[in-house]
Amino acid sequence: MKNKITVVGSYNTDLTIRAARIPKPGETILGGSFSKSPGGKGANQAVAAARAGAEVCFIGCVGKDPFGDEAIKQLQQNRINIEYVKREDLAHTGVAYIIVNDAGENCIVVAAGANSCLQPQNIEAAKAAIASSDVLVVQLESPLETVAAAVQIAAANRVKVILNPAPAQPLNHELLNRVTVITPNEIECEMLTGIKIKQDAGNLPAAAEHLLATGIKAVLITRGKNGVFAATAGRSFFVPAFKVDSIDTTGAGDVFNGAFAAGFNEHIPLEAVVKFASAAAAFSVAKMGAQNSAPLLEEIHRFLSEHG
Repeated sequence: MKNKITVVGSYNTDLTIRAARIPKPGETILGGSFSKSPGGKGANQAVAAARAGAEVCFIGCVGKDPFGDEAIKQLQQNRINIEYVKREDLAHTGVAYIIVNDAGENCIVVAAGANSCLQPQNIEAAKAAIASSDVLVVQLESPLETVAAAVQIAAANRVKVILNPAPAQPLNHELLNRVTVITPNEIECEMLTGIKIKQDAGNLPAAAEHLLATGIKAVLITRGKNGVFAATAGRSFFVPAFKVDSIDTTGAGDVFNGAFAAGFNEHIPLEAVVKFASAAAAFSVAKMGAQNSAPLLEEIHRFLSEHG
């Protein structure tokens, strides 16, 4: 049976330039190709979850501008429920400026625009959608009070909550206590715990324990090409990354989160769901873009069968 997922989060239009390297402060360099594509952490995760087999409702805000029109069309094309996508008159659709170097690494600057207009009252209006979901997925590109309102509704209705704490910022214990699974990368993990991750990653268990102590049920520390460290009460394990030729890592973490949400089920071992999500993320980095690189369910299964 499909997971029913509600995603509360951002939609951005990604404007990407490829370059040999990422420029230093104050430096101008000549780049290569330019592309415009759909993005935003929330929308990326919603699309990844839908393509990975989930039934998805997206709660977000876009402008009444051409980028906003494209956003609605993109979400609909991925069979995502847009009933609770707000159109804002006084703000532009969110925009992300991205530079991708020859190694597939990136740097990103986001102008939030209409994403900042998503308010707790918009979440209250979508209460029924959240309450009837199997999983709520949230990130931190929306106002924190809006994220907290969604998490509170989910917790009150025993809906599992996946928090991708990005961009990194301090979070209070009340919010964390309502989270089922948290998925920080190493930088976000350091921000949340105050524990600097060592080069040999030897203190990942200590960082995970710090987060578990807040009441979170599972911690997944994503480490890019170095895999995922996972921990629950009394157990931890490592899932290595799949080795692929990377073209563009933009949105890979979002694909991981969306696919993980699609597969997350108490009847399936956590390790198997992490491996499923890691396969989706690995598939995505071999293509350009964020949403457009998210694989379909059959593509994830084929990738897993080919890569072991």
